[in-house]
Amino acid sequence: MNDEDSRPSPDALLAKAKAEGQGKLKIYLGAAPGVGKTYEMLSDARKKRADGLDIVAGVIETHGRAETKALCDGLEILPKRSLGYRGQELDEMDLDGLIARKPQVALIDELAHTNVEGSRHPKRWMDVEEVLAAGIDVWATLNIQHVESLNDVVARITRVRVRETVPDAILDRADEIELIDLTPDELIERLREGKVYAPDQAKRALRHYFAPGNLSALRELAMRRAADRIDDQVRGHRTAQGETVPWAAGERILVCVDEREEAQEVVRHAKRLADRARAQWIAAHVQTTRESRLSDAERACIAETLRLASRLGADTATLPGDAIAETLLSFASEQNVTHIVVGKAKRPPLFEVVFGSVVRDLIDKAATIAVYVVPEEAEQSAKRPLSRVFALPALTPLGLAESLGMTALATAIAYPLDALVGVSNLTLVYLAGVLISALTRGVWAGVFTGLASALAYNWFYTDPRYSFTVSDPENVLAIIAFSGAAMVVSTLASRARQQTLLARTEARTSRELLGLAKGLASVASEDEVAQTLAAYTARAFDADCAVFARVGTRDLRLAGTAPGSAELNEADMAAAHWTMDKGQAAGRGADTLPGARWLFVPLRTARLFSGVLAVARDGLLSPAERRRLDAMADQGATALERAHIARAFEEGRVEIEAERLRGTMLASLSHDLKTPIAGILGAASFLRTYGDKYDETTRTELLSGIEAEADRMQRYVVKLLDMTRLDAGGVKAKSEPLDVSDVVAGVLKRAEPLAEGIWLSGDVAPALPMLNADASLLNQVLFNLVENAIVHGANAAGGEVTLRAQRDGGGIIFEVIDDGPGLPAGSQNKLFEKFYRGEKAANGGTGLGLPIVKGFASLMGAKVSARNRSDRTGAVFTLAFPESATA
Repeated sequence: MNDEDSRPSPDALLAKAKAEGQGKLKIYLGAAPGVGKTYEMLSDARKKRADGLDIVAGVIETHGRAETKALCDGLEILPKRSLGYRGQELDEMDLDGLIARKPQVALIDELAHTNVEGSRHPKRWMDVEEVLAAGIDVWATLNIQHVESLNDVVARITRVRVRETVPDAILDRADEIELIDLTPDELIERLREGKVYAPDQAKRALRHYFAPGNLSALRELAMRRAADRIDDQVRGHRTAQGETVPWAAGERILVCVDEREEAQEVVRHAKRLADRARAQWIAAHVQTTRESRLSDAERACIAETLRLASRLGADTATLPGDAIAETLLSFASEQNVTHIVVGKAKRPPLFEVVFGSVVRDLIDKAATIAVYVVPEEAEQSAKRPLSRVFALPALTPLGLAESLGMTALATAIAYPLDALVGVSNLTLVYLAGVLISALTRGVWAGVFTGLASALAYNWFYTDPRYSFTVSDPENVLAIIAFSGAAMVVSTLASRARQQTLLARTEARTSRELLGLAKGLASVASEDEVAQTLAAYTARAFDADCAVFARVGTRDLRLAGTAPGSAELNEADMAAAHWTMDKGQAAGRGADTLPGARWLFVPLRTARLFSGVLAVARDGLLSPAERRRLDAMADQGATALERAHIARAFEEGRVEIEAERLRGTMLASLSHDLKTPIAGILGAASFLRTYGDKYDETTRTELLSGIEAEADRMQRYVVKLLDMTRLDAGGVKAKSEPLDVSDVVAGVLKRAEPLAEGIWLSGDVAPALPMLNADASLLNQVLFNLVENAIVHGANAAGGEVTLRAQRDGGGIIFEVIDDGPGLPAGSQNKLFEKFYRGEKAANGGTGLGLPIVKGFASLMGAKVSARNRSDRTGAVFTLAFPESATA
């Protein structure tokens, strides 16, 4: 490498200069809660503070852990800022106070935390960015499950979808990542000792999230992510310092791919080497101007070899350049490659003397990079004709005609210039014609134009004129020099033409793949992915396209078509299933069923077969088009795999949730139906055995008890039926004008038997307009709210429940107000979940009344909410109708 190659990267220097005025970010990264991230951060802070560093704790979450709380003693902790949220006061980090204090280091715990609504930033990591921009160093903590790019991976491992995530860019900008590592056994022991969660919560965690297998997988993810960041920092430092010699801090392997079939064996050899070294590896192909002279089979072989490498887990790259060895070594230096694997064909010594050897150049120039040479069998080398080296694009009749025309045009232009300039200078006119021919028609056209121009120059402009005889020796030298210059210009111009065409092709392919990647990134379901893939493929190849998604392990379904519906017969479907079974392309242009109308390409990744991509058009796809199709298929396969895994995860989550709800419902029924049934059976048995021994009053009381318990049981059954109808979509709202006063009176009358000493009152504002709503649904919604207030809200002795109706803007709101203890902190959003019964489950109830309220209200276009009273203890449930619901 020369001195110019060793210069520091301008981009790296600019990035370093940009970061000069900002604070530095240190992240304490852990595999799971409880590994000791906050503890380690506070321990480091105490040591640095003892050394005189100005450190302030912006926010520390101790979670009640005594050992963590003890480390806060002696540290300056910034007072939190109180924010009102839904009737409660919640504390958040005082961002303005921290920036105004401007310490050298700020401790900010739980980077993924979501701030209270009303804060300047919705996420705490955004607060950290502002603190860093103010020139303050930040130490923060983060668990690996909160990293955005690993969200799906963690969900598959733990069956828990983490909602609070941090962009990968935050980790990428971290100046230092300290991995806080704890073995699964040690973390489980901490859980059992109650050092992470409360005992009951710890038991549940051990059965689910903190299972030993989950912890091992999360631990590996954390180690890999930390190692990736360290690797990025090493490469960035090398680039900034202009280092060209690889640093063997970690093994990285580069395998070279060419058009030979044996290249696949070289790739497999590199895979085995990478597995033994547990190293990352890259498969690269250098695209030279010689690419245009390769046969269709050779181009297809390159594409298939790169696909093989991708399936085996390699990153792939296509590098433009004519000097193969130099291009590979430059790329290897950029990627910090420590080993290069290359195939070596057995060729005669004279061949290498004449044409050179890429392998020899790599060995001579690799410096500290180890080069592994995989030999090729002599019989396989003998099968490859040497004529491929000399093959050049043929001169077509049209190219021949254009060359003659270009010579004639140059002669005509030179004719009037003959009287003005010297004869030797006229060669520049002909040289321009040679350059144009080589650029437009290739090297042979340029060579032919050069020869024709030399003859025309000799005939028209050298003495004796109109003769091929040359009398002046200087003209002989001029003609020879012109012919040589024409050959050189033709070669260089043709090479520039080939590079331009390759660049255009690569740019077009890149645009198509980028557009497809953006389209696939914006959709989630399998059908949306399939339709997007079909639309982009159909537009790219001007063809009919169909995408089949996998169903189970042996079947396919049509998931997307473009530009219209696809017509596939039984033979086409048989070919699609063959492609699924064999994992190979079939149909038009393939080795199997080449006479079919459709070409079927498998959609598969290294882990999963996702489906089949089908393309149909009048002509065959060229090898270049086939490579583009394969690249699109690879992207589609990855997106379908993501959608398939997400669907499987969602189905599993729904199944788990359904099982949980089923268990909760059975537990609820066993408790809440058992009580009234026991009362009914007891009273009936008593009447049958001792009824004639008691007076009419006693018997009436027992019968009233039976009736009350039966009515109570009927309410439970009605709620179950209502919930079932809601889930099945069998409830429809039929709006009609209703008088609000009548609605309130009817609900209070219906609820009177339930009051039992609780005062029920109604408060209806005067002059309310008619309300367009479903009478039965509205009555049931308000009754459920009043019943909930009676059972769970109002004080048992002398309590009061008020049903109020009034205007709110242009709409009408109903409020059910009680004077009980109010709602527990954080329960407002859970109240309307199925089977949620809160802290007063002992008072009875199925946990279905409020979910039914929410469902019925939604059907009527109304919204329901809950909050605590501001004037005293008690809760307020609000049912709000918009202005459009009033007459």
